[in-house]
Amino acid sequence: MKIDPVADQEMVKNAVGAEAYDELAEPPEVSAPRDHKLWPAVHKGLREIYDPEIPVNIYELGLIYEVKIEDKEGGKSDVSVKMTLTSPGCPVAQEMPQWVQGAILPIEGIGDVDVEVIWEPPWDPSKMAETAKMQLNMFY
Repeated sequence: MKIDPVADQEMVKNAVGAEAYDELAEPPEVSAPRDHKLWPAVHKGLREIYDPEIPVNIYELGLIYEVKIEDKEGGKSDVSVKMTLTSPGCPVAQEMPQWVQGAILPIEGIGDVDVEVIWEPPWDPSKMAETAKMQLNMFY
């Protein structure tokens, strides 16, 4: 059976409603500048990157710990992201930061993008958004 993460996401969205989905899709521990004008586009970019082993986007999976957006002279804003992986042995450990950078760099108004993989605190399922737990049938 082929897993379609986008279809799974839509199934959950249809079950709970679009407005409730957006609220449930926020991981409990992410630090982000939700009031910054570029946040909606950065947020959207992060939610379009899927972990290749777990069919959930990396934002809802709780892999993004911190996003900072710093306005610079000339109208551009630099973005720094601190993220983790589900395990140090993740087969895409080298590629995932590049995927994050590639999702954010094309956004209008973005200058530099720095992505740092950190291991503290270690990732565990408690970092996942409720929607991710629903998609993975992890109810506890």
